[in-house]
Amino acid sequence: MVSSLVKLCAREVVSDRSSSPSWLRWVPRELFSPLLEAAFSSCRPLAVGELVQRWPERSLRVGGWRKQGQTAPSRLCVQALLLAVVRGLSDQRCALQLLDLCGLQGDEGVTGDPMGGWSLTVALCTMVVQARGGAHTPKRRDGERERKRFSALEREKDLKRERGEPNWDEASNDKEMMASLRGLGEDEKGRGIRRRMEIERRRHSTLGGLVVSKKDNEEKDPGSDVLVDVRADLFVNSRSWERVRVALSTSGPLKLQCRYLRVEEISVSSIRTLLALLPRQGLVGIDVRYSYLGVAGLAELLPLLSTFPALNSLQMHYCNLDFRRDHPGQEETLRDLSQGLAQLKELQRLSLTAVRLPGQLCVLLSSLPQPLKILELPYLSLTPSDHAYLSCSHHASTLQQLDLSENCMDENMLPSVRRLLSQASGSLQHLSLSGCGLTDGLLGLLLPSLGGCLALKSLVLALNPLSLSGLTELMRTAVRMPSLRHLLYPCPLEDFQPGLPNLPSSAQLLDWPFDETIDILTTINHLNRLLIDAGRSELFLTCDLLNYDQDWVE
Repeated sequence: MVSSLVKLCAREVVSDRSSSPSWLRWVPRELFSPLLEAAFSSCRPLAVGELVQRWPERSLRVGGWRKQGQTAPSRLCVQALLLAVVRGLSDQRCALQLLDLCGLQGDEGVTGDPMGGWSLTVALCTMVVQARGGAHTPKRRDGERERKRFSALEREKDLKRERGEPNWDEASNDKEMMASLRGLGEDEKGRGIRRRMEIERRRHSTLGGLVVSKKDNEEKDPGSDVLVDVRADLFVNSRSWERVRVALSTSGPLKLQCRYLRVEEISVSSIRTLLALLPRQGLVGIDVRYSYLGVAGLAELLPLLSTFPALNSLQMHYCNLDFRRDHPGQEETLRDLSQGLAQLKELQRLSLTAVRLPGQLCVLLSSLPQPLKILELPYLSLTPSDHAYLSCSHHASTLQQLDLSENCMDENMLPSVRRLLSQASGSLQHLSLSGCGLTDGLLGLLLPSLGGCLALKSLVLALNPLSLSGLTELMRTAVRMPSLRHLLYPCPLEDFQPGLPNLPSSAQLLDWPFDETIDILTTINHLNRLLIDAGRSELFLTCDLLNYDQDWVE
């Protein structure tokens, strides 16, 4: 009740744009967060800017996972946020040291005009470069430098005390410095005692002919100019690569850090350059798409990825990884690939799309040091031996999300698939078997194993050639699965126009027109009646593959 009242009042307060300078200085620091949330939800960019420029906390997180139906902040609000961060560098009222924008990006072109990942990345890089070249931040920078310098002096004094060494400089100068401090003018009184003592110590050292040693210069903190660390998910393609490279290379009051890196259509050498510039501790995931890597290129990148200790997600989509061709040195390259994967100690998610390595799954996955939680292998041309290995591997019992879409299954593969589902029955939450050629007969053999996956929350079976009878059997199994919340089912064969082959492919099912003489609502109503009769009205059913979003699933 109190939380709802605070949100309601915050929405009313930020709606009054004209009076914000008069009331903002009296706002307690505890109310800045609900006010900022209200400013974002109400699309008040001016209020966003004023709040962020005076942000009283050391950290600010904007973004994160949004609830279903909740839109991302508007483009204007995000731009106001970034501009306010730069202005706050010279504002002593701003205490911001960490800005976390991870997950802030939205889908471009949808209602509300959110800022997409690509646009947000360009805006962030522009902000970092502009802050280095044009921001006036002497007050906050001097304060940060003096605090760091004094901390270094205190550590040196403590070390000397532990070693039993006398601190002659301090002993001889303290009396003189205190006398000098008592005579400071009014313009110096605003400075802290520690700061004034250090100024006098440096002044005395200069008059005495002392110089800063070469060792002190070498030990200067490389991040001494950084006032705010900016953490975000970066989206990089061939058009924005140079701007991202410059921003990551820039030293200034803003330091750009990356949580997830997504790159598209850039070369291996460009990816290597980005990885070399990223801070080692921040990166937890990398997603490479539509880049002509080849297996040799991936093997070249893996040693670089192993230098990121927190990296737990590796995704490669359409990167020309093909081992079906007979190339010289193929076995050696595959061995290098396996050794590189073995160095990714924290890897929990591996996604390989359209990676044609038939019969080689064992070589890749067996080298991973710990079991995976998420394994996505669509369009992989998996063989019976691949399925057999996967069902007996150390990954099977820990999998929470499995995607085997567009890997054709037949009766020879079903025993391995059933064994895999049995091994993962206690942990598997999301399963995708779209376009696997599952007919009524094959699905009937698989349903007992599917029904045993008691933790399963979402099941995707689109583009499989099922009749209405097979779909009905699927529904009868689904309603008995207590954790299942989302089911993406295929349109029954009866809904299509005549002429489909006996075993249509997923591409044919995707392109084949529906029979206009058949009311599609008949199928939907039939399935909904099965749900109601079983008391499972909370189970969400859909056959809309194009608009299905996996992120909806909790």
